[in-house]
Amino acid sequence: MKTLLLTLIMTSACFSQRAADPPPLFFKETWKQAPGNVPVTQEFVTNPDLKLNQYGSGKEDFGITNEGNVPHIWTGLCAGGCALTLSSKENFADLTGKARIRWYLKTSGFHEVRPVLKLADGTWLIGDHADAFVYDYHVSEFYLAEVHWLKLDMPKVLTKGTLLDKVDLSKVDEIGFADLTPGSGHGLGGFSDMGWIEVYGKPVKRDAAK
Repeated sequence: MKTLLLTLIMTSACFSQRAADPPPLFFKETWKQAPGNVPVTQEFVTNPDLKLNQYGSGKEDFGITNEGNVPHIWTGLCAGGCALTLSSKENFADLTGKARIRWYLKTSGFHEVRPVLKLADGTWLIGDHADAFVYDYHVSEFYLAEVHWLKLDMPKVLTKGTLLDKVDLSKVDEIGFADLTPGSGHGLGGFSDMGWIEVYGKPVKRDAAK
């Protein structure tokens, strides 16, 4: 009886440990080297499983350039709020539990970078987590479960409503970032630079999720 009880306790502990394990890397994108400062397109995406999506007032809002040998997305030409996302061709992302985002970025002026998600049902969300690093590039990491969300009016990239009490992040279609402040053009003043982005979550096959 004691042996059975010990076995049940150990099995329960094992299951609890598995449930607490952080999710795997869902994707990472580092961008390809750019020949100067040019509009970002799908050809600069290094991960062949990812599709690039851009939202804002113009198709050339986002640029890609190199600084200190770091290819990065640049928002200086965004005439208004703009958002860039990536979507896996094969899977939705389950961003529940300990799912998290890590990214490497810097900003200029009073610009901030916020997470943006498109759910499988078409709902757009933008988070209250905001990063702004004017001095130099920094790595930032945060859990999606700790973020509060607003709905986002797309493709206008405008916030709407009030903070949502509850969101279901079990099937996320697109994942990326937004800069809600218009860019100031070339030179210092107002922009965001996104060097790379990592997303940790569980894959959910698109066909199986129908």
